[in-house]
Amino acid sequence: MNIREIAFLNLFIIFILFGINNNAYSQKVYSVDRDYKADVKVYVTNNDYNADLLVFKVDRDYKATNNEGRWYFTDRDYKADKKIYFVDRDYKADLKIYFVDRDYKAKWRDVSKKYLMY
Repeated sequence: MNIREIAFLNLFIIFILFGINNNAYSQKVYSVDRDYKADVKVYVTNNDYNADLLVFKVDRDYKATNNEGRWYFTDRDYKADKKIYFVDRDYKADLKIYFVDRDYKAKWRDVSKKYLMY
């Protein structure tokens, strides 16, 4: 391989790693209108103890990081990292959430489901 090919390969690897890292920690979501369009089906519980994830809705996209339950709802699907669909029954859901009123309350209660938002 010549220097140009090595440089291109290194640049390609950096872009791949950046893309994986960037998506791994993002929490930008878009609510779709059909379940087949969704990456994750979500049910909103009435109590925090029934939820897998306690979610706080943030007002800016840069605040939605680290897969800790701070979600930013985008206005377009292409801006989102995950597309979600709200279901009407808990047994239809991949993930059960409860909306909290303070950002410090946002957290995973069932860490085994954390992979759903990566």
